[in-house]
Amino acid sequence: MENRVLSVGNEFPQFDKLAVVSLNHGQEFQQVNNTIYSASGKWMVMFWWPKDFTFVCPTELVEFNEIRAQLEDQETVLIGASTDSEYAHLAWRQTNQQLKSLDYPMLADTNKKLARELGILTADEEVALRATFIVDPTGVIRWVSVNDLNIGRNVEEVVRVLSALQTGELTPCNWTPGEQTL
Repeated sequence: MENRVLSVGNEFPQFDKLAVVSLNHGQEFQQVNNTIYSASGKWMVMFWWPKDFTFVCPTELVEFNEIRAQLEDQETVLIGASTDSEYAHLAWRQTNQQLKSLDYPMLADTNKKLARELGILTADEEVALRATFIVDPTGVIRWVSVNDLNIGRNVEEVVRVLSALQTGELTPCNWTPGEQTL
């Protein structure tokens, strides 16, 4: 069966998954679903990584954490996700010094339902590709980027595109936040 990645204009699938949200004992896990952004009129950036305990992934998770406050200022919820379990996410955060201060949910799509609906599973191992989705407050996908497993994404580009989308204006090639729109 061929993967068909959901694209711009598609509705983001409904989800209700367990996520790691803290390292505090008894507060590690929380259910996360579409209402985390849609009910509050916020945008959502959801990014996926292939596997916990790998080499490229922590660089991305840390970089997304660096921009989390900026996204929050832009009325945007940040969610990270993979097909690993919530226990793997927790163990990775507990044992990797770089990940201890993450301040966004790490979604566990253990049954791979959401990744399958998004069309981002690899054919061989059924792990998630490095996919990033920007979803508007109505639940419509406004931007998608999918990288090969070995290639880390450009987090600054995610911020740039989100900012451009939120202007509601036409933005020229290489536009950056703060520049004039068309």
